[in-house]
Amino acid sequence: MITDALKNFFSRRKRRKVLAELRTLRHAEDDLLNAEQRRSFDALLDTLATSPASDREAVATARGALRKIDLGIRHPAMREFLDLILVVGAVAGGIRGLFLQPFRIPTGSMQPTLYGIHYQYRGEGVADRLPASLQAIGFGRRRAELKLAEDGPLDVDSFRVDDNFFTTDTSFVVGTRRYRLPGEPNKVLEYTELDPERLYRRGETLADGFVAMGDHLFVERVSLYLRPPRRGDVTVFNTEELMVQGRRLSDLSGYYYIKRLAGLPGDTLKIADNRLYIRPKGETAFRRADELDPRFEKLFSQLGGYQGYWNEPRADFLREGEEYTVPEGHYFMLGDNSRFSLDSRFFGGVPRRNLVGRALWVFWPFSRRWGIADSAEPLGIPTGRDGFNRGSYRVMYRQ
Repeated sequence: MITDALKNFFSRRKRRKVLAELRTLRHAEDDLLNAEQRRSFDALLDTLATSPASDREAVATARGALRKIDLGIRHPAMREFLDLILVVGAVAGGIRGLFLQPFRIPTGSMQPTLYGIHYQYRGEGVADRLPASLQAIGFGRRRAELKLAEDGPLDVDSFRVDDNFFTTDTSFVVGTRRYRLPGEPNKVLEYTELDPERLYRRGETLADGFVAMGDHLFVERVSLYLRPPRRGDVTVFNTEELMVQGRRLSDLSGYYYIKRLAGLPGDTLKIADNRLYIRPKGETAFRRADELDPRFEKLFSQLGGYQGYWNEPRADFLREGEEYTVPEGHYFMLGDNSRFSLDSRFFGGVPRRNLVGRALWVFWPFSRRWGIADSAEPLGIPTGRDGFNRGSYRVMYRQ
């Protein structure tokens, strides 16, 4: 008796399970079924639910009837997999569009807070002792090593870019020999300090370090909808409708920019002695930027590559002795690598609608900047005033 009761229990449970699966299938395929198929499927469900036959017989009858209904379903496993991919893609797209968006830093305008593709000295970190493959995966570094094999001048017409999906190299001729180094021509010129007016000597070392990929970070977009943008935030914005001397900024150097938000709507700004002074809206006196937000302190430290802010004579705003009031609904953006940054000094205030989000987390490579963006302290090495060359201070090579 107990055995029969158990059999009946499991049989009824199986019938309920099959009925639930068929109802789920009926709901999922509703938009793919024609009217006749829907009627057949509904009749099948009624039969299974009300059949006086044993549970095993009812289930077998239902499955046989289902095979006779041509639902038009082909490769169900593949279809379920594709449905899953679509759902995952939609969720990932929603997260990217509404919450987090990944970016790669392309240039050095925010160094040393965030780095674009840059040169590093050999011997400045534990990564130097790792195999080349691990350096590339973990630290995004490629070896840049060159010792000249013969005397001769630089051939300025010999530069050639070798570009593929993964890497960019530049080759050039000194004397009669062609050499190759990682990076685009402007980056190679920066770290080798090549000079067409020099006569190079055999055995001279032009490079002995690494070229590292730019920082990759997540930008959070939520806070822009919850609170006003804050002075000092490292902010990504698009360059739509921004102009530099009659040319569209997006045509000059890309659609997305990342800078530090230095001026809020209504702020009056000026630069003096390499420091930014701000008169907030409604106030009568100027104050140093680091008095208003401590994140500016390291910019004025003159350590690790931080150099403060410069009056750029070629710019349209904040030239020496000038003041600038940020228009309502706009924000003034400055690069931390001020001497080598194309920023609001050239294109003015950025409209609120152009703001994309705030830098949140550097997720690759695993450098001293890995983690919360803009949290690393400057290296305790003086920046200096005479050591910069083609877009970077030499102390920045130690990052």
